[in-house]
Amino acid sequence: MERIASFCVDHTTLLPGMYLSRKDGDVLTWDVRMKRPNQGDYLSPAAAHTIEHLFATYARNSRFGKGVVYVGPMGCLTGFYLLTQGLSDAEALELTTEAYEWMAAYDGPIPGASEKECGNYRLMDLPAARAACAAMVPVLKGLDAEHLRYQA
Repeated sequence: MERIASFCVDHTTLLPGMYLSRKDGDVLTWDVRMKRPNQGDYLSPAAAHTIEHLFATYARNSRFGKGVVYVGPMGCLTGFYLLTQGLSDAEALELTTEAYEWMAAYDGPIPGASEKECGNYRLMDLPAARAACAAMVPVLKGLDAEHLRYQA
């Protein structure tokens, strides 16, 4: 089998940030990397699950919502994938920055966190999710849409 694109990225040099991971037609996959890979500091499963619920809810309800295809966690617990369609790089960055600011301050019930709505609704940690998102906000604010690419 061929190696998939995400395994071709040099994870030994990857830093927190936001990167265009791949283009499939008009769908863009964004790597929202919150943690440096393989350094022992990862999102807890409960924090990642909470961020997944919050990020997806915010993104789909934002003014960019029609351009959001998918939001989901990376299995390695170092970040999230955001798939967009019809959004510019600047709009994807703006959406992500706004979402992380909102999540860092969020203090309410976690959307979709009920037995009827979620397959593991008890696996939530809002304080840890808020802290992880707060740490990511300055990273996102330090980026510009012209440089959202992996460094070779």
